[in-house]
Amino acid sequence: MNRAIRNTGFYLIVFLVTVGIVQMLFNQDEPAEELYYNQILQAVEQNNIQSLTLQADNGSYLVTGEFRNPPPGQSKTFSGRVPYAEYIVQYLTEAGIEKDFKVTIKKMPGQSFWLTFLTSIIPFVIMFVLFFFLINQAQGGGGKVMNFGKSRARLYNEDKKKVTFEDVAGADEEKQELVEVVEFLKDPRKFAALGARIPKGILLVGPPGTGKTLLARAVAGEAGVPFFSISGSDFVEMFVGVGASRVRDLFEQAKKHAPCIIFIDEIDAVGRQRGAGLGGGHDEREQTLNQLLVEMDGFSANEGIIIIAATNRPDILDPALLRPGRFDRQITVDRPDLKGREAVLKVHARNKPIAKDVDLNTIARRTTGFTGADLENLLNEAALLAARRNKREITMHEVDDAIDRVIVGTEKRSRIISDREKRMIAYHETGHAIVGYYLEHADMVHKVTIIPRGRAGGYVIMLPKEDRMLVTKQELLDRVTGLLAGRVAEELFIGEIGTGAYSDFKQATGIVRSMVMEYGMSEKLGPMQFGNAQGQVFLGRDLGHEQNYSDAIAYEIDQEMQRIINECYERAKKILKEKEREVHLIANKLLEVETLELEQIKQLLETGKLNEEEGGDKGGDKSGGPSADGSASGEGEGQDDGKNGAAVPPDAVEPAGDEVGGVRVRIQPKADDAVSSGVETRKEESQPEN
Repeated sequence: MNRAIRNTGFYLIVFLVTVGIVQMLFNQDEPAEELYYNQILQAVEQNNIQSLTLQADNGSYLVTGEFRNPPPGQSKTFSGRVPYAEYIVQYLTEAGIEKDFKVTIKKMPGQSFWLTFLTSIIPFVIMFVLFFFLINQAQGGGGKVMNFGKSRARLYNEDKKKVTFEDVAGADEEKQELVEVVEFLKDPRKFAALGARIPKGILLVGPPGTGKTLLARAVAGEAGVPFFSISGSDFVEMFVGVGASRVRDLFEQAKKHAPCIIFIDEIDAVGRQRGAGLGGGHDEREQTLNQLLVEMDGFSANEGIIIIAATNRPDILDPALLRPGRFDRQITVDRPDLKGREAVLKVHARNKPIAKDVDLNTIARRTTGFTGADLENLLNEAALLAARRNKREITMHEVDDAIDRVIVGTEKRSRIISDREKRMIAYHETGHAIVGYYLEHADMVHKVTIIPRGRAGGYVIMLPKEDRMLVTKQELLDRVTGLLAGRVAEELFIGEIGTGAYSDFKQATGIVRSMVMEYGMSEKLGPMQFGNAQGQVFLGRDLGHEQNYSDAIAYEIDQEMQRIINECYERAKKILKEKEREVHLIANKLLEVETLELEQIKQLLETGKLNEEEGGDKGGDKSGGPSADGSASGEGEGQDDGKNGAAVPPDAVEPAGDEVGGVRVRIQPKADDAVSSGVETRKEESQPEN
């Protein structure tokens, strides 16, 4: 329909342009010399007239003619006006007979009917065409030029590829809640016998990428009833009243197809809490919301219509929308646990050639905090890397690289780093790794590397030993100690400090602030919570923080935070001094091979060296296979003596000015805050338990 409209408009424009050109050509006359009345009479007296034509026109005669001998530089034709009088006609007629030139007298011809018609109608046609296209553009096409209030919901097509509950993994409880709805639609007698009624609305809430929309698509594939899908933003347009009209039309369509399911994605776009202030709506959105509230549970019954909605922001939805009778159930779709991540990986690995060395359970353990969308993207990145390396199947090497790529960024082996700066990075990351390795309650060190990735010059990946919902005070203190260990290592073993600890301080300060102000873990201030945070529940950002405590308490909070930070700093310094030999051993080996996996770190700390086959060069690969065989080799491009980093004196090469602010951060998939490079930050892919 859109193509037909565009073609019609194109041909109409071509037609109008053609008419205009033809009109210009027909009205184009040869340029004529303009003469006054006395000049015409003078030419007649001089016998310089070849022909003469008189046309009566508005009280005078329009005279046109040709010179017998035109003056030099003038046109052969001329025109002018003479008085509308009988003696003028008689004089010119007699002169024509006497001087032998033809005199013609005729009436002024009228304008062509079609030309007059087209000239008058063309402006209206142009205005209509412009109005037509403007309205069509405003309505998003589809031929619904004047259907402002028609719903834009899409009816699920059963002929397309179905998504079933078998395609949904890692959300067994959430899936069971929706299976119940599907069973009710298919066989309501089982529930009616017990006096149960079908839920009118189900609200899916959770972080982005956890599978809320996928669950709704699975319901559509399993239900066997009409399924309408629409986005919350589809209700509101530039015209006032359109949103409410579309809500009415949506439910009218649903009643005709009952029993059916309506799925509203991102309902917070239209269901925002009414009223002024932060997060409030406006008149048009409120009208749409009011109509939605009436349709969901008003005087008119909507039997057989189930509404499923999804949102990341349940905290800003209107309370009237969330009450029983409208949304009877709220299902939280959270990040999958270890078992769920393994199930999700199995689903996404079904259509990929996976090598025998790939252990999905190992991948699930390394991807704590990943959502279903993150895991799908992880395997897709691994497949792309395998294709880039001309392999026929995906090995654990590609999966390891994909994990680093998703968490940190693209590998930057071409980045030039001076030996002095490389040494500082090695000791910084070794400080994180050693403290994390020896602290009992710290997360397990998985990998340490000084190969630049994304904006990071080096990083340590630390993963929790197991999935957990709660974090103890000692675990938080160990995490803060590990974050501060990078700066401590620079101070003890390099003799100077750099900007690489920026992100570490940011994360450590945030953890300590939460311990004191939110978790009641301060012995001095006691089990109290200070400040009312107004944040986004599933998007992890604070929108505001209200101070509900005195300035004296604020001073005490600052003192407690400084005390905890200083104690953790001194604790990290004590550990690194006691483990000085291990620090030098790991740092020197990092300067040699650039990447160390957990098994290699254990081997170094226990035996003081790596096995010959694990420590050798592997052709530039930064990691090899699973953690048990994840030896690292290769060196950063542009380094002249990367394998002799241990012997390079600290002042051998001056650091490059534009590299001093480069990223030297500790990456933790379970960290609260962003990864930073100098003053720049990078969002981490996974979040910790709160």
